[in-house]
Amino acid sequence: MSKEKVILVDTNDEPIGLMEKIAAHEQALLHRAFSVFVLNDKNEIMLQQRAKSKYHSPLLWTNTCCSHQRPGETNIQAGKRRLREEMGFEVDLQELFHFIYKAPFDNGLTEHELDHVMIGKFNDEPNINKEEVEDWKWMSIEAIKEDMQQNPDVYTVWFKIIFDEFYHYIENHKF
Repeated sequence: MSKEKVILVDTNDEPIGLMEKIAAHEQALLHRAFSVFVLNDKNEIMLQQRAKSKYHSPLLWTNTCCSHQRPGETNIQAGKRRLREEMGFEVDLQELFHFIYKAPFDNGLTEHELDHVMIGKFNDEPNINKEEVEDWKWMSIEAIKEDMQQNPDVYTVWFKIIFDEFYHYIENHKF
């Protein structure tokens, strides 16, 4: 099986090449990514706890799912694919915004991503893939904000950055 590649991009999200995911993270090169937030009718976000076998950030809590687009795949197609692979369900997704962030990890890798943030609605239980996801839960947006301040070490580095952007976005937009 070939190693997963990411799409390297410039700051305008124009593709400039492909690179193995691990190499892009080792070299902190800007690449395309996406983050999905699934909310229920109570406006709670479905969080996932990363599987303990993950090579970085194991057992930390994060948004519903996130990953990298594949060549020829739209942001929405990528989000639906990864939601299905990790959480075992598919919903309609809407892209909200995108932004660039850089987040180093303790293991020497760095996320440097142009992240497309998407939202979807779902009210059932997921069928999680245990190779990807250890656990899941619903949490209100305000409870997440408060818990991140009290327990920052239980959340992924990127989720803290992305959640802040998401929180400010929803403050200024109606759903």
